[in-house]
Order: sequence, then C-alpha cells, then structure tokens
Amino acid sequence: MSKIILEVKNLKKYFDSPKGKLHAVDDVSFAIEKGKTLGVVGESGCGKSTTGRVILRLLEATDGEIFYKGVNIRKLSAAKMRELRREMQIIFQDPFSSLDPRNTVSEIIEEPIILNKLIKNKKQRFERVLELMDLVGLSRRLINTYPHELDGGRRQRIGIARALALNTEFIVCDEPVSALDVSIQAQILNLLKNLQHKLGLTYIFITHDLSVVNHFSDDVAVMYLGKMVEKAPAEELFSHPVHPYTQALLSAIPRPTLDKHEKIILKGEITSPIEPEPICRFANRCRYAEDICRREEPQLETVEGEHEVACHRWRELEG
Repeated sequence: MSKIILEVKNLKKYFDSPKGKLHAVDDVSFAIEKGKTLGVVGESGCGKSTTGRVILRLLEATDGEIFYKGVNIRKLSAAKMRELRREMQIIFQDPFSSLDPRNTVSEIIEEPIILNKLIKNKKQRFERVLELMDLVGLSRRLINTYPHELDGGRRQRIGIARALALNTEFIVCDEPVSALDVSIQAQILNLLKNLQHKLGLTYIFITHDLSVVNHFSDDVAVMYLGKMVEKAPAEELFSHPVHPYTQALLSAIPRPTLDKHEKIILKGEITSPIEPEPICRFANRCRYAEDICRREEPQLETVEGEHEVACHRWRELEG
C-alpha cells in the first residue's frame, strides 16, 4: 500500500492583471508521504502560500492535478470537498486575524464541530473542546476568554485546536510561527511536532525562515517566482545545496560562530511574474548565468537519490 497521502502534478495558478496573467504558481509537482513534513521556502511573493491554498481548494487551480489519498480532488463537487475538508485543514500566519474576536475560546474550537455535525450532544461537544484544549496545551481556565485577552502563542494554540477538531490528517501550516516571539516559536514548533508523532499528521510547512525548516521538515522544496527550483531531503539540502538561489538563501542564515562564511548578495532586477518568458527566472540575479539560461527554461533533474534541481549549469558547478 502506497505511503503517499498527497501528490501534486503540474500545478498552476494564474491571476488576471491589467498587464496579463500573473504566474503565481507555475508547473509545480511533488508528493508527500503520510506522517511526513514538506517544508516550502522562498522569498515573499514566490508562490508558496498560494500553493498551499490551491491544494486545499481555497483557491481554484488554473491547471494541474491534486491527488489526496489517490483521489483527484479537483474533480470533486463542492459538497464532496466540504466532506474532505474534515481531513484537510490550514493553520494561518496571524492567529489574531484568523479568529473571530466576538467568540470565546470554547465557541471558536466548537464551531467546526457544529458546522460539520460531528457531535450533536452539547455536553459531549463541551468534553471534546476540553480534550482539544488539553491536547494543544491550553489551560482549561481560559475556556471562556476572548482572543484579545490572550497572547500570540495561546491564540495560535486555539488555531491548532480548531484545525484538529475534525480529526484532521493533513494540515497546511502557512507561516504559523512568523508572527510570534522567538521563545514562543519554539514552543509552537515543538507542539506541532509532538502532535504529528501522536496523531500521525502530515504537514506542508510554509515559511521564509530556513533555520526553522531545517529542524522541522523531512523534505524541503525551494520556490522562486512560482517555480520549484530545488527539492531534497532536509539534511541533504542544507549540507549540499545545488541551485544558486538555494545557496544564497542558506548563506543568509545567521550562525552562532566566529568563523567567517561567504554571504551571497543577490543583485539584478527580479523577473516579472506577469507573462514570463520560458527562460530561467533566476537568471537576472544569478552570478553563474550564461546565454542558455536566458534562452531555455531549466527543468527539474535528479542530482542524486531524491535530490532534484532546475538549473542548466548545476553539473558544471558541482565539478
């Protein structure tokens, strides 16, 4: 039996703009095994959050296929998709703006249970809310408090409890710790990891913080202007980055050491994502770019094992 829980094939999402189609996600493909975490990294505007939303069909894809447990969910009706969303949830970046300020902690966590008619008995629903609060480390005394009375860490725990209320199996974590203090970030990351081991959860973890993704993810996909430029197991990617863009991202990670390391400064104009030409989108900022990079679009190639890269010159640079 296949361990693959999610497979994305040639996913595309274009938006209309006055100057043409904006290619937010362009021909992205990957697969995730059940119980694993795929980290998706890149600069702001690279399409990572849009990818997550398209997978959950919060945004409809322009083209491509999304298979969840072998079913192409792009072909499901709205009613069938609502049923499937019991298993597929999202945790948002800003815990405050994603929670209804007029509802208490209890009401926020209970709402998806009521809407999906999972537990009709009021007492049983209350017990389920308490169970979820215990699961995410929220004190029971906070059950009748409102989001504005809590700090960011507790608000995010509410969001996690809400995502788990429907016996979820797959969660898109859309920069879930970027709005939190560093000490709180560690607590939330540890909570997510513990929940994954305890409940067998599968994550797509979207972030711009590479130091976070290194410790949290099994595999890492690097995106640039809507394209996936490199994908590899986390340990392999961080020890052996091949794409010049990945190398530049990793060089920017602060290191607690006095040893000097080269910081790669990206220069040049960023290619427009509106009706882009079929060339390397990173060429204008790449210090290794040659004529072929400005003539042809590179495709993902296997470096070794599960390590893939989209770069015309990776073999030369390896040598």
